[in-house]
Amino acid sequence: MLFRASTLAVALLCATAVPAQAQNDRMTPIAVPAQPNAIPLGTGPLPGATNPESWHSQYGSVFARNVTQATLTPFLPDPAKATGAAVIVAPGGGFRTLSMENEGWAVARALADRGVAAFVLKYRLNQTPADMAGFEASMRQMFSGAARPARPSPDAQLAGLTPQITDARAAFALVRKRAGEWKVDPDRIGMVGFSAGAMLTMATTVAGVDAKPAFIGNIYGPLSAMTIPADAPPLFVALAADDPLFGNIDYGLINAWRTAKRPVEFHLYEQGGHGFGMYPKETTSTGWFNAFVSWMTMHGYLKRK
Repeated sequence: MLFRASTLAVALLCATAVPAQAQNDRMTPIAVPAQPNAIPLGTGPLPGATNPESWHSQYGSVFARNVTQATLTPFLPDPAKATGAAVIVAPGGGFRTLSMENEGWAVARALADRGVAAFVLKYRLNQTPADMAGFEASMRQMFSGAARPARPSPDAQLAGLTPQITDARAAFALVRKRAGEWKVDPDRIGMVGFSAGAMLTMATTVAGVDAKPAFIGNIYGPLSAMTIPADAPPLFVALAADDPLFGNIDYGLINAWRTAKRPVEFHLYEQGGHGFGMYPKETTSTGWFNAFVSWMTMHGYLKRK
């Protein structure tokens, strides 16, 4: 299985990876922004959570943490452009924060511009200290490697993501329920995730029961080998070779898809680091989005019916 306790911890770097706007690296608390189109998923409050949802800015972008109630925000295409395809977008952040703009809203807007109905999943997160100073201190402690837990069993790893998998399942159920209203083909609903969001995408694929994404995108997530379903969906992967988290480990996930004779496309960019998302950068990793859309087109997901 692909989840490791240490991997889940260091994956927070996707929210703190240094893009072009490195001069804005300070975390600054901001008011929770208005999200008028966000739809509560009804998966309930995060068990045991006491700290309220809060947001901060960094790198010219915005991040949410202490999310206790999951929501789904639609970004629908112009009806003249609509293809019927849909993608649920899962931002990353180590399950402690969510990169809402760079790996969520910006991705969804770009997909909608290509005729794809996009839905940003704000899934529930592990609790962090309510105050910014406490949050930063907890991150320093986490990255120090002190008291790092032993690697859990695959079942325990998946059990640790139960709230997030539940949120993803609810997102798929909602999109299918309102498919007629949103002009979405229920058979062409995929999922794309970034870092921790990519982990959630893979977990949803193997343990999401009724979610059953038609296709999936793993953007700079871990690529360790895993047991995959016999009917595993087509997989698109984008990773930078200089990614400090996952660039120099095995790519067993790619081999697992190939061994199972399931469709997989793997883009290994020379440079890009971790967390490049939709940030403008002078590296070829910026081309991942166009490649993803071309891949969806090749598989017929963007063909109007």
